[in-house]
Amino acid sequence: MARHRTSSAGPPLAFGADLHLELSGPGLRAGLADALREAVRTGRLAPGSRLPSSRSLAADLGVSRHTVVEAYAELTAEGWLTARQGSGTRVATRVEPHRAAPGPPRARPDEPRPRYGLWTGAPDLATFPRTQWLTVARRALAAAPRDALGYGDARGRSELRTALADYLGRTRGVFAEPDRIVVCSGFHHGLGLMAQALRGRRVRGVAVEAYGLDVFRDVLADAGLHTPPLYVDDHGARIDDLARLREVGAVLMTPAHQYPTGVALCPDRRMAAVEWARATDGLILEDDYDGEFRYDRQPVGALQGLDPERVVYFGSVSKSLAPGVRLGWMVLPEELIAEIATAKSHGDYMTSALEQLTLAEFIASGAYDRHVRSMRLRYRRRRAQLVEVLRRRAPGIRVTGMDAGLQTVLELPRGTEDSVVQAAARHHLPVRGLAQFRYEVADRGRQLPEREALVFNYAAPSDSAWAGALDALCTVLSQQGSQGPSGRAGSGLHRDRAELTEHGPQLHGHPRRRS
Repeated sequence: MARHRTSSAGPPLAFGADLHLELSGPGLRAGLADALREAVRTGRLAPGSRLPSSRSLAADLGVSRHTVVEAYAELTAEGWLTARQGSGTRVATRVEPHRAAPGPPRARPDEPRPRYGLWTGAPDLATFPRTQWLTVARRALAAAPRDALGYGDARGRSELRTALADYLGRTRGVFAEPDRIVVCSGFHHGLGLMAQALRGRRVRGVAVEAYGLDVFRDVLADAGLHTPPLYVDDHGARIDDLARLREVGAVLMTPAHQYPTGVALCPDRRMAAVEWARATDGLILEDDYDGEFRYDRQPVGALQGLDPERVVYFGSVSKSLAPGVRLGWMVLPEELIAEIATAKSHGDYMTSALEQLTLAEFIASGAYDRHVRSMRLRYRRRRAQLVEVLRRRAPGIRVTGMDAGLQTVLELPRGTEDSVVQAAARHHLPVRGLAQFRYEVADRGRQLPEREALVFNYAAPSDSAWAGALDALCTVLSQQGSQGPSGRAGSGLHRDRAELTEHGPQLHGHPRRRS
C-alpha cells in the first residue's frame, strides 16, 4: 500500500493508488488526464493539493513515466494543474471544484423506499399510448407547415385550439371558440398567468377551497393575492360563504370533483356561484382536472357553460395522458383574451409547437377519445375492486366521495391518520393523510375541523404493482381497524360514525352552525 508523507509546503502528498483513479478513454494518457480532471471537478483533489511525482504515479499505475509526464503537461497547459521547480505538480488554486447537484433525498434506514407508486393526482403512466403517440407525432410533423417551427402565436397553434374547441364543447359542455383558448404548460402555468392578470386588475383576493394543494395557493400568494378559505361539505364548496369574504374578486374551484375530498358541487351551488360572479363582477377559476373520469353516470358538464364571460376554464392532459406532456389550456372570457396572451408573451412565450400539433392530431383522429374511454373503464374497475376488497378485509373503513377520478378518500377512526400514514410507509405505500391537504388558517376564530382520512390513488400503480399495493393497503387498514386509535379493538370507529351522523356534511370543512 502506498504511503502518505507530510510536506511543509502544503496539503499531504497523495501517492499512486491513493488517488483512486479509474483510467478510461481511448488511450492511457487520455484516460489518465480524464481521471485527474474528474478528481479535480468533484473536489477529491482540492486546490493546492500536491500530486505524486511522475515516476511514483507511473510505478503505482503500471504505466510508463512518459505517459504520466504527458498527462501532467496537458492538464498544466489547460490550467487544471500548476508545475514549479522545487514545488512539484499541484492542483491549480484557481480551479473551483464542481459540486454535484443534490439528488432526491435518500430514505433513512428506517424509511423503506416506496415500492408502489401511489402519488396523489398521477395517472397510470405505464398506459401512456406510446405507439399511437409516436405514429401521430410523425404524421403531424410531416404535415406541419413551415411556420410551425417559428415563434408563432403566444396563444398556441390554431390546429390545437380548433381541436380543443370541438372536443371540449362535445365532452364537457364548454363554450370554447378557438379564439378564446390559450394553450399553456399545464394548470400551474395557466394559474400563474391568471394571477398576474388579476393582480393587474387590482384584485386583492382569490377565495380557495379549504381542501386542496398548497402549491396552487402559493402561486396566487406569490402574485400578491390573499387566499381566504372557502369551506367544503358534502355538497361541495360553500358558495354562500363568499358573501362574508372581503376584497375577493375571484374564486378557485374544482366543481366537477372537489380535490381531494371527491364531492361534486351541487346544482344549486353551481348556479349560486355564477350569480355571485355576475353580481360582484367577479371571476370563477374552474379547474376541471379530471372531469372526464366519472364512472357512475355521464360526466357533469363544466361550470363554464353556464356563463362563459364569468368563468375561466382550465384543463390539461396531466390526468388523461401524462403530466410529462406539459400541455394545458385556458378557455377565457372575451375581455381577458388579449390580456392573458400578452402576459404569456412576456414570459414563457412558446409552448412546444410540435407537442401541440401532435395533440391536435391525436384529438382530431379520435385516438384521444379512445384512450380516455379505455382509461375510464380501467379506473372504474380499479375503484370497484378497491371498494370490494376493503369491504371484505377492512370493513370498518368507509370509502367516500363520488365514483369518479383517480383517487378516493378512506375515512379513518379518530386519531389514527398519522399512524396509518406511517404504517403505510413501512409497507412501501407512499400515501398522504387528508390533513396534508387541509388549509390551516383560522377564519374569524374558527379553525377548520379535523377529519381523519387517507387519500388513496388507485389509478397510478401499474398492473404488475396493483395487487401488491391493494394487499398492503388492506393489511395496514385492517390492523388499524382492529386496534383503533388507542389500541383497543374498534375504539373510535363507532364513535366517528355516530359523529358523522350527528354533524352530517359539516365535517367536510365547515363548523356546525349554532342557532
